[in-house]
Parts: sequence; C-alpha cells; structure tokens
Amino acid sequence: MLSAADNDRMCRVGPGTPQGTAMRRFWIPALLSSELPAPDCDPVRVQALGEDLVAFRDSEGQVGLIDEYCRHRNASLSLGRVEGCGIRCIYHGWKFDRHGNIMETPNVADPKFKQRFKAKAYPVREVAGMVWTYMGPAELEPPFPHYAFMDVPDANRLNAMAIVPCNFVQVMEGLVDSSHLSVLHTVGLKNTDISQLSFAAATGHMQFDAAPHIEADDTDFGFHYVAIRRIHEAGAERTIARVAAFQSPCFVFNPNGDLWFAVVPMSDERTMFFHLWWDAQKKMGEEPLASEQLRFVGLDPETLEEWGMTRTTVELGRLSPHSGYMQDREAMRRGHFTGIANFTQEDAIVSMSAGALRDRSREMLCVADLAITCLYRALLKSANAGERGEAPIGLNADVSRIRGANATLELGVEWRTLVPEHRLSTAIAAE
Repeated sequence: MLSAADNDRMCRVGPGTPQGTAMRRFWIPALLSSELPAPDCDPVRVQALGEDLVAFRDSEGQVGLIDEYCRHRNASLSLGRVEGCGIRCIYHGWKFDRHGNIMETPNVADPKFKQRFKAKAYPVREVAGMVWTYMGPAELEPPFPHYAFMDVPDANRLNAMAIVPCNFVQVMEGLVDSSHLSVLHTVGLKNTDISQLSFAAATGHMQFDAAPHIEADDTDFGFHYVAIRRIHEAGAERTIARVAAFQSPCFVFNPNGDLWFAVVPMSDERTMFFHLWWDAQKKMGEEPLASEQLRFVGLDPETLEEWGMTRTTVELGRLSPHSGYMQDREAMRRGHFTGIANFTQEDAIVSMSAGALRDRSREMLCVADLAITCLYRALLKSANAGERGEAPIGLNADVSRIRGANATLELGVEWRTLVPEHRLSTAIAAE
C-alpha cells in the first residue's frame, strides 16, 4: 500500500508536479494520425499531462500542437478555422501557425503587434501512425526514439486508441498483472479457441491457470515482468513464460512480441490508451485483418463509440457508477462471467470502478502483485528524479532493443534467455 502523499506523487501529472515534470522529459504520443486525416481538416482538442491543447493539420499537411486557448481572449481554438497554413480563432480572427507564431490580428492595425508574443506550441513528430510530442524544456529535448515497429511498412502496423476515464497508473496496472486474465477475461479467453488471430493463439492457455508464478527484474529502462505457467503436453511437463517489458514513463511491450501500449495521461483522471500491433510479414493494417483484430478486443470504432471511450463520447459519461458501467446483468445470469462485452471494456471498467484516482492506502497486495510493486517503485523513482531536476529512469535507454517475449520452455530453462539483450540495472535495483 502507498501513503496518500506517495500516491499523489506517483499519479498527478500537471505542470510543476514531480511526475508531470518527469514525463515531460520524454516524447509521448498525443493523438493518432488518423484523427487528422487531411490538410485543413477539422482541428482536434487534445488534453495531455493536464494541459488543454489543440491539434491541427495545416495546408501543407504538417501537424501543429498548440495551446487550445487564443492568446487574445482565450476562446477555444478547437472552434477555429484551419486554413492558409494556420488556425484562425473565430472570435476576432487571430491566426496562429503550427509553431505558435501569430500570423494575423485583424482587429489590430499595428503590424508589429503580432511580433511581440506567440502561442505556446510543442514540437511534434508524426511517426508510426501517431503524432508524438515533447512537452519539456527545449534545452533538454532528447533524441526522438526509434522503436522496432517504426521499421515496418504502414500496412504491417495497426493503431488504435481508447479514452479511459481514470488515472493512467490504473490502466498500466492491468498491463502488468497476469493473474487477472484468467478471471476477468474468462469468456474472451475461451473464445480464443475459435480465433485465428495471433493475439488469441498466444493467450488461450491463460484460461486454465489464474495463479502463475511471478518474477520481475529492474532494468535500465524500467523493469521486466514474467508470468510462468506450467502445462502438460505430449506426456511432458513444460512451462509457458510470458515476459512483458515496462519502459518508463508509460509504455508497455506485451509478451506476444507484436503489441506495444502507450498509456498517456490526459489529466489526473483521464487517460489516452494507445495500442499498436505490428508484424514484419503480416499486413495487420489491411482488411479484413485490421477490423477483425479490433473487434476481437473491443477497439473497433463502433464499440468505442457505444461505450463512450472516444474523445467526443467520453464527455457523455456513459461509463459511471450511475449507469452501472453498462454492465449486462442479464448476460451474467445467462452465464457470461462479467456482463461486459470485450477485453478492453472489462479492463477499463474494473480500473475505473476503484475511483478516477484510486486510494492505494487501502489495498492489500499479494504475491501475484510483484509487478505492481515494481511499477510503483519505478514511477516513484522517476517522480523523485523529476522533482530533483535529474534524468528519470529510461530517458536515455536504447528502445530499439526493448521487447516482450513468450515461449514454451523445458523445465529448468531460465526465462531470461528469452530477452538476452535486456540487462539488469544494478543502479535502479540498489536505490
């Protein structure tokens, strides 16, 4: 359990907070490229790390991410007109380019007036189907990271994003907690028996063992977490080891080896949950495979809209205690374990049900929660580093070598052989 003070230190991400300061040292995804489908399309209101921003794609196809509120009288630029390589406020016509420079001030005749100030704007990079941003001090901007999934063609990559109305740590906890899979996702795991998706094939065995053996190692980028389950096949006993990698500040590599998550705080009580699948040979991003994958886990646009997990529908508050989180009790009486339709919605709802920012002073952790304690430790160390003005964990890590892994092993074979390029960090472990 954590004290209220440590819980706040770990979870709160606004400007000037320890965790917010640490997270601003990294490049993080802010939105999907598909949310800005064409030059001069509609702008998108984006919240990130407790700041209200607006994203737009200018006439040349370049993306800007600037302060949502016009420098004049603070009208929202999400209402603005995107035109002529800028975004124009509809209140008085002030126009801003993607760097925050003021292009026009129609109600001020002095041509030098607009040169005196600018709007806050953050650098962006559009890579791997996402728009990334760096929100920290300009003089500390790190090199842009290069992940393995950036090397495959667009057709071999599939992106999705859900909005989850709770703190980002709660979403990440579910990604490093293997024992819940055999319980919460009982129905979904049974359905993997009839699916041809690689995700399904790699997770079907988990329906039979809710108490895997858990181990974890601190690394220079965060930590490894492994769930080991014993199986009997061909008359012999073996183990299935599933190794996840947590990369600071908010990234997780799934053990399937082809799935990466970015859990980006919008605010202290709302999270952007990015999913990215990739495969060197398989065209994950083309139909019909793309839609089949998204429907299987509840990330298709129709399901996200229905459950209020998009940028627009989240404001409707469909997932709340007052709606019973849209849980279908009749389906439960007919045999469905949770009464919740899909993997994504099951994870989101149990995370939200503890409160938008849950009180960890009341929790009772057990042996199955080893990775949860690793997560708390890594996040608190990063927050402490942020407060001291030091580099947080993983800032300079070689992300190209980070990956998740899974395999069936003979008894006695060390799971760390699956990730030989991942080195333990004695410095982190010793803190």
